[in-house]
Amino acid sequence: MAAETVLKANNLKRYYEIKGGMFAKGGTVKALDGASFNLEAGKTLAVVGESGCGKSTLARLVTLIEKPTDGELVLGGFDIGSAHTAEEKRTLRQMVQIVFQDPYGSLNPRQKVSAILEEPLKINTSMSSAERRAEVLSMMSRVGLRPEQADRYPHMFSGGQRQRIAIARALMLRPKIVILDEPVSALDVSIQAQVLNLLTDLQEEMNLAYLFISHDLSVVRHIADDVLVMYLGQPVEHGSREEIFSNPQHPYTQALLSATPVADPSRKRERIKLVGELPSPLNPPSGCTFHPRCPLANERCKAEMPKLAPTSSAQVSCHAVAEGRN
Repeated sequence: MAAETVLKANNLKRYYEIKGGMFAKGGTVKALDGASFNLEAGKTLAVVGESGCGKSTLARLVTLIEKPTDGELVLGGFDIGSAHTAEEKRTLRQMVQIVFQDPYGSLNPRQKVSAILEEPLKINTSMSSAERRAEVLSMMSRVGLRPEQADRYPHMFSGGQRQRIAIARALMLRPKIVILDEPVSALDVSIQAQVLNLLTDLQEEMNLAYLFISHDLSVVRHIADDVLVMYLGQPVEHGSREEIFSNPQHPYTQALLSATPVADPSRKRERIKLVGELPSPLNPPSGCTFHPRCPLANERCKAEMPKLAPTSSAQVSCHAVAEGRN
């Protein structure tokens, strides 16, 4: 039986117009420029890349915080572009929730945990107070928190416990999709493993689809089913976790993986060092945006933007790969 596709993105774009000043010229920032992917129930799609690659912009579009400039975004079979009434938008927002990087910053320090977890139920359901309390305690148990902790404030918990609270809050409305925006990067390594194992257990139990945003490829390797590599707002490689990690084809993906620490001291990996800095999104390079830093670039790369095309194992946006120069 095929898994349910809960999210479809087709050529998704988000542009920002920047006004010019006395000494600066305005322009258009293409924060996201043509992302396409599907996300199935019970699966995890990891989005990776350097800061400024468009990961967080993509998260804001999927959570309906912002509207796409262009492209199609379908949640649970419903095109968000055709959602006009407040009720339609509320229904869509209940389908997707987000867990932020900083658990303390995302929790109201003046509210007790019980109030934080009850709030989504108060706003979106007609449950009685007793029913909401029972649901809160049930969800706390699922994420590994004790009932007596419901009446404590966020500052009374450790970082790992606060992230468990944030996860519980995201799941209160039983969403189909959870956006995980660097959910363990602010935690100690030992706590990271506990939270990742919790997320895996919850995914299996509730058949959740995860959009996992991260720069830590060792974490991605542990949790992802598929990987989307982004560079300057554009997807450059998309494939299964196994293919991306065992046979990376795009030069940028290869460089990212070469910088990932390896736990085995006897295993040596050649480090690929990229030359130059990430270009400004206000003034991106012509042709392939990666060509100023790419060791395989030629004149075609400078003039012509490559398209994401299927190869033997993944989808890759690179002239060198298409021509067999890699």
